[in-house]
Amino acid sequence: MSLELDATAQDLLFREARTANTFTDEPVTEEQIQAIYDLVKFGPTAFNQTPLRVTLVRSPEARERLVKHMAEGNQPKTATAPLVAILATDNEFHEELPKLLPPMPQVKDLYFSERPVREQSALVNGALQAAYFLVGVRAAGLAAGPMTGFDFAGVQKEFLDDDHTPLMVVNIGKPGEDAWFPRLPRLAYDEVVTTV
Repeated sequence: MSLELDATAQDLLFREARTANTFTDEPVTEEQIQAIYDLVKFGPTAFNQTPLRVTLVRSPEARERLVKHMAEGNQPKTATAPLVAILATDNEFHEELPKLLPPMPQVKDLYFSERPVREQSALVNGALQAAYFLVGVRAAGLAAGPMTGFDFAGVQKEFLDDDHTPLMVVNIGKPGEDAWFPRLPRLAYDEVVTTV
């Protein structure tokens, strides 16, 4: 094998991991989520920026408020998942850059003084951090059900503010009965990779 990661870990994170559509009622603890974050926060981003923000939807009242904004097919699984997270970007992430990039504190104003530039960077790097988060959920032995089928403006208004943009909603927990759809095909190496 050309990979350092052992085959069991490869399966856990990628080959055998699937998007779960049903979950058991086993709770997802605050300690598990903190362990996930404390692992994935080390994933690389441009200028060490950290635009990802995570809103954990735990209370029944908050869950009800979220479910009404989900696409019809996503409502039942969001209503019954042990934990739901709203992953969003903070478009004012640049305010943290002097702390996160001490050798270059001028980056905050040099590159990110304009809101449209920040929003684009937050989108790209926030999506990257969201992907790390999903892999972290798998590393914790849990399943993730990421979804973009929801009313983005409704979720933003209900849970966020004008400086935060929703990326996805993620159901998290131990997979339940009939959790998986059949594995769908993936593109082969030669269909994706070009050498120049």
